[in-house]
Amino acid sequence: MKLLGLFLCFTLLFLCPFISQADEPELKREPPRPIVFVPHDRSKSDPQQVHVSLAGKDHMRVTFITEDKKVDSVVEYGKQPGKYVGKATGESTSYTYFFYKSGKIHHVKIGPLQSNTIYYYRCGGNGPEFSFKTPPSTFPVEFAIVGDLGQTGWTDATLSQIKKQDYDVFLLPGDLSYADTHQPLWDSFGRLVEPLASKRPWMVTEGNHEIEFFPIIEHTTFKSYNARWKMPYTESLSESNLYYSFDVAGVHTVMLGSYTDFDSDSDQYQWLQADLAKVDRKMTPWVVVLLHAPWYNTNEAHEGEGESMREAMESLLYSARVDVVFAGHVHAYERFKRVYNNKADPCGPIYITIGDGGNREGLALS
Repeated sequence: MKLLGLFLCFTLLFLCPFISQADEPELKREPPRPIVFVPHDRSKSDPQQVHVSLAGKDHMRVTFITEDKKVDSVVEYGKQPGKYVGKATGESTSYTYFFYKSGKIHHVKIGPLQSNTIYYYRCGGNGPEFSFKTPPSTFPVEFAIVGDLGQTGWTDATLSQIKKQDYDVFLLPGDLSYADTHQPLWDSFGRLVEPLASKRPWMVTEGNHEIEFFPIIEHTTFKSYNARWKMPYTESLSESNLYYSFDVAGVHTVMLGSYTDFDSDSDQYQWLQADLAKVDRKMTPWVVVLLHAPWYNTNEAHEGEGESMREAMESLLYSARVDVVFAGHVHAYERFKRVYNNKADPCGPIYITIGDGGNREGLALS
């Protein structure tokens, strides 16, 4: 689905398996589908769960996992298949969660890269060759936006829709794998999205299903998420992987954290204030914000859960004349007119909820 009439310079694709039902007089709520578990079918030294993300101007971060802890954190890359003229060395991490031990998680930043160009790359000096396309430096630019993705039959349908689109950047406003402390589901999710996430930058922020707090056993929140999905927070002068920003073509995108401190004394608030103050509308005439818990929501599901964050931060977005705010969390599609402080306002952002990407919990009932 393309949003027509709102943006003349870039296209937004809201992709979900249910959206074709929106105009039916009596909408039948489809039940949730079972989890799709994707097993590991490569050798221990081969890279798996490969995904790429933007990492500052003209750079990309390649993330991959190996079961073999001796594999080096290196990525070779070039503009022709099998001919790698560039090589970069990165860092690695791993984590434990109760009895689970992750593989070696590699993060390698490569560049500088040319815009709107296909690069071929190999991870860890072994295994299959992958390729990705860098985003354009000028308009037009196209984003695919999906919330609450999960890994079910409906997720497969959503990913199939995305695959048909020649988008430039994928945006996900929280709730990725729905692992919910069951760590092998993080691995399965990484394998499920690899065919797409290895070809275009995937930019994500956290949702409530990424918290994974477990009384007595695990007190470190977002442990799996932060280890696996490293975003360009240092490149955008943030102190936390839970909130950051980046530029693509003429769009400045801000990814906020609904589940970390956001009051006026918080690091996130101070960072957001400084980040928005630096926006140059001549360079990035469009400003887009993503977060998980929606600030405006007419559904009974999760009603009011984003209210305290709205009260704390809405004035910052309004003063910066943010164009549109995307949220997930509520498993439905909903779009508001421009609004500020619960009233229609021509200077406020448009608010869009897109939390129906295919998760195991199914659609919101009302």
